[in-house]
Amino acid sequence: MLLPHQTLQDAAVVPPPQVPDRDEAGPWHAEAVCRRDEAGLFFAPSKEPTAARLAREEAAKRVCARCPVMVECREHALLQPEPYGVWGGLTAAERRVVLTRRRRREAELPRAAPMPAAG
Repeated sequence: MLLPHQTLQDAAVVPPPQVPDRDEAGPWHAEAVCRRDEAGLFFAPSKEPTAARLAREEAAKRVCARCPVMVECREHALLQPEPYGVWGGLTAAERRVVLTRRRRREAELPRAAPMPAAG
């Protein structure tokens, strides 16, 4: 899971955490900080210039960094997978990298498992 201080590589090699079940308290998105912000901050308008996109994404990530449900949001976006927008502090491109690295890591785990000793 990529926390504000982690790199994409760190997030890819760590198994995803168990996301707490919020069903009893309501859906996780009810607590999301972004519900109080303009949705346009998290999704690109058509034909957005690169510099504007980067600035908007950084502003969205700052909102995510202070959100109490950032981890749940990120896992939602990774499990769906959400193809657009900033979710859980990651852009769509960053989420694709995390998913690719997770899949690669999962594929390598069975090969790295020790063989049972013959008895």
